[in-house]
Amino acid sequence: MNRLRAETTLTGLPVSKGIALARVCLFNETRHSNLPIYKVDGEGVQKEMARFERAVSVTGERLEGIREDVAIRVGKAEAEIFFAQKTILEDESVNARVKELITERKINAETAVTAALDGFEARILELDNEYIKERATDFGEVKRRLLDVLSNMNPGLQCSDQAHCQKGRDRIIVAQELTPTLTVDLDTAHTIGFVTERGGANSHAAILARALGIPAISNLTDIHSVLSCGTELLLDGYSGEVVVMPSDETVARVRAAHPQELRAPNPVDPVSGFRVLANVNGVADATLAVDLLAEGIGLYRTEFELINAGRMLDEDEQYERYAAVLKVMKDKPVVFRLFDIGGDKPAPFLQMPREDNPYLGWRGARFLLAREDLLAMQARALARAAQHGPVSVLYPMIVDLEQFRRLRSVFEKATGHLPQSNIRHGVMFEVPSACLDADALLAEADFGSIGTNDLIQYLFAVDRNNELVAYDYDPGRAVLWTLIAQVARAAANHGKEMSVCGEIAAEPAYISRLLGAGIRTVSVSPRLIPCARVAAAAHLEHDKRSS
Repeated sequence: MNRLRAETTLTGLPVSKGIALARVCLFNETRHSNLPIYKVDGEGVQKEMARFERAVSVTGERLEGIREDVAIRVGKAEAEIFFAQKTILEDESVNARVKELITERKINAETAVTAALDGFEARILELDNEYIKERATDFGEVKRRLLDVLSNMNPGLQCSDQAHCQKGRDRIIVAQELTPTLTVDLDTAHTIGFVTERGGANSHAAILARALGIPAISNLTDIHSVLSCGTELLLDGYSGEVVVMPSDETVARVRAAHPQELRAPNPVDPVSGFRVLANVNGVADATLAVDLLAEGIGLYRTEFELINAGRMLDEDEQYERYAAVLKVMKDKPVVFRLFDIGGDKPAPFLQMPREDNPYLGWRGARFLLAREDLLAMQARALARAAQHGPVSVLYPMIVDLEQFRRLRSVFEKATGHLPQSNIRHGVMFEVPSACLDADALLAEADFGSIGTNDLIQYLFAVDRNNELVAYDYDPGRAVLWTLIAQVARAAANHGKEMSVCGEIAAEPAYISRLLGAGIRTVSVSPRLIPCARVAAAAHLEHDKRSS
């Protein structure tokens, strides 16, 4: 393909939101393209086995070092991604396959590692589960790390033109694949965007990019062949658009569409009569929320602590994570959503059954009722953490009052022997039946939160991840706002707090409609806190002048 020489817009898959404008730094994976391939004799077999075992040991040490570094720089949950790679590295079947290839085919360690790990990755990619398929990248990561040791190469990607990628300069990285290594091994202070040919939205690397606040776009086939190192790119992590050599007018247009996207958001003081809380996945998000003057955390998505770790966390591990967030918030309220597993957040490590329609199946409240052992363990961890700050518990995907009562009973029974710190119990209003029964639910619940992302999906029978019907996923429809207002009125009648935590809570265009519907509290991504406050202040000031 010819290199692009004029403004051109390409569209890929947005995997981490944000806007970035910088010059391209092209990276490639060619450092292992000329590895030796040779046969060995009997004595050579033992030598290759020893080389492989040493490579496993050294790679394990490197992964542990990366894990510790990421825990400090990003967060413990994100660091667990590298535990998943170490698990693959130490897996008996993986090691046995490499040794089998060395022994039976009498080939060198590099060839055996490549064949074995490529084979495992290919089998994962054949599975009919998108979430698991996106973990196939981890096998490639382990392969590359082993080959680095075997070939005495420095770990990390090799830039195709270092002159344009000096440290201390902002750059957008363009690579074949978005990987955890690419995400954390680089100078993240000056890496302000990723554009890649492969890598899904649920991959470990995408999770890391979102945790670091770095916008990323994937699925741009042959992007390497049309760009030159040093070309200016405008990356829109909301739409998935990548603009090559953007004009000043294009840059201004994209920035105007996303006024909240500043390289380092400036804090905006709280607005009287309108509370802005933060949605977080862990302590790193909570720290940013504090910096941006969040009035609390309205949605701590606790299931992402498990998903990021790739395994179930025990009670002590959960307690440590919850306590860390409460300490960061310094007595500001924190709403912990209980594990919302299922639907778009599957957890293969829990051996969940395959379902034809997981969005309408074993998820949220239903999952928690079926796995009371996990709910009880999380309840104990939360009750213990409550000594560090005010804890509110949010029950996901509630369908009716009876379901809420059963879940709350399990929680309170599990924590009855622990000191109680006035834990509040709330309902997530994201299923239409719960919204229609809001009066009964709010007579017993301590508070509520409207999750508009799923509510829109279920209200209009539209899969928000299906491009064929995406046009029907419309937050502007009047019936949605009628339902939001109905839930808000029920909360007001019972003197209960009600917030909105879906994506529309961060959209300036909808802030006025939320206020009109009676909503006075929203919970948004930390970086969007200033934007939500500015929009609310403008609307309230307009109302004041009009009255």
